[in-house]
Amino acid sequence: MHALRLDHPAPASTGPLRLVELPEPEPADGELLVAVAACGVCRTDLQLVEGDLAARRLPITPGHQAVGRVEAIGPGVTGWSIGDRIGAYWLAGTDGTCRFCLDGRENLCQAATFTGWDRDGGYADRMLVRADTAVRIPDGFDDSAAAPLLCGGVIGYRALRVSGIRPGGRLGLYGFGASALITIQVARHWGCEVHVRARSERERARALELGAASVGGYDEPPPRPLDAAITTAPAGDVVLAALRALDRGGVVAINAIHLDRMPQFPYADLWWERQLRSVANVTRRDAAEFIELAAAIPVATETDVYPLERGNEALADLAAGRVGGAAVLVI
Repeated sequence: MHALRLDHPAPASTGPLRLVELPEPEPADGELLVAVAACGVCRTDLQLVEGDLAARRLPITPGHQAVGRVEAIGPGVTGWSIGDRIGAYWLAGTDGTCRFCLDGRENLCQAATFTGWDRDGGYADRMLVRADTAVRIPDGFDDSAAAPLLCGGVIGYRALRVSGIRPGGRLGLYGFGASALITIQVARHWGCEVHVRARSERERARALELGAASVGGYDEPPPRPLDAAITTAPAGDVVLAALRALDRGGVVAINAIHLDRMPQFPYADLWWERQLRSVANVTRRDAAEFIELAAAIPVATETDVYPLERGNEALADLAAGRVGGAAVLVI
């Protein structure tokens, strides 16, 4: 099998991934061998490759938005058949026994493992996936269109849940990258009034095309206070702009794996039971519910497609802001 491997973190512009040939893996107990057809290229992958996210093991095959077909089934697996269409996402496994797992908050499991970080991911033509975390991919999406649903889509759906937004509510989206392109479609499906704040005119124009009620820069307040907001920009200043735009009792859901900093701000901005909440990982429920919902809407994804051997180029384009929608490697 062929895979892109990271041996040592380095700037994406230097081409840190190398294409290697590896023995084809065999599924162990509870695992599936998946023939990968497409894998999304995520900003988290970029952070891992460049060292902003500390590696948990090296070498590693990145990629946590993989779509493919079941090719072999390990012992003890039920409910899956050869040829089933399958998706692998960020959550790779949990212990299933801790208090977080037992009450449905497995995204907080301290023993959780993650695809492309703890386990080899989808920048390869074969990968192993735990059967109990895999999600079924409906036939309504082609492979490259389905891949971005498995990270930006699923985590965006969780962010909507964390924000507490209700159908018909006023929602702010601060940042309009690959995840927000999907999130706005779900919010509009729920009848929400969506206000988008983004840094570029191109992003604002796209938001209007997708039904945003207003657009503007990060510091431009919406015309009316928001019931909830989701931030995806990794900047604390943006979080504070969203907080100031909230109505009483509103929530800012921070959908970012890290922030550059969190500036000081007056308590008055948080007063009236406004809340700041982080969005950490996803659950099996998030993945299953969102994929079903995405098929029903149906959610449309925008992709820039690269062959596997151009994975370094995809990461460099992502780092430089040259990716219009979501970058996807096709095998």
